Amino acid sequence: MSKRPARSMAIVSACALTVMWAACSKSAKNSDSLAVMDTTAKSAAATPIPDTTAAPTAVLTDVNIVALLDEANAGDSAMGKLASTKGTSAAVKEFGRDMARDHHKLREAGQAVAKKENLAPQAPSNDTLATASAKMQDNLTSMAKGKDWDKAYIDNEVAVHQSVLNLLQTASTAAQDTSLKALITKAQPTIQAHLEKAQSIQSKLAGAATTDSTAKKKP
Repeated sequence: MSKRPARSMAIVSACALTVMWAACSKSAKNSDSLAVMDTTAKSAAATPIPDTTAAPTAVLTDVNIVALLDEANAGDSAMGKLASTKGTSAAVKEFGRDMARDHHKLREAGQAVAKKENLAPQAPSNDTLATASAKMQDNLTSMAKGKDWDKAYIDNEVAVHQSVLNLLQTASTAAQDTSLKALITKAQPTIQAHLEKAQSIQSKLAGAATTDSTAKKKP
């Protein structure tokens, strides 16, 4: 199948994904790591979806898209597997199992399309997603189990899925290959459901923390 050149657009989604996974070094203390991850996740979650129609600065091609999606799915699958064993809350552990399973399947589907359509993954030159994802996983691995760990993981997952949805939305416009477009369209409802589930768990964890804090203040 012939591939037309992709239209120019800003690679804002890739940048957003990189920001949300950025965290401090593995050697930092757990308390410092938690503060950085919490601030990073909130910042990414609060970032509005950029207007990608204005002043395009780079080209996002089909091979760029399959590379970014593969990195995103690999990272979230790995962190989901970690959460399934290290999470304390039952909801967090179950969510982790779901992420490990679902993102593994999404990654396999993406790799199948890339192979079928001869789209050799090629990340954009400024992409640091895989490196940042590995750093985030290192921090979660080094943190002690407990409520703080659950919060750090879920806060990050909310930011992750908001940015992945942003990536899918911009990629659906930039993609030229019809099979890749279909894959993106099929993935969007799954990622939206993940986001809503993560937000629900995030709200429950926040509520539980408030209750605990109130109980401790009572004489």
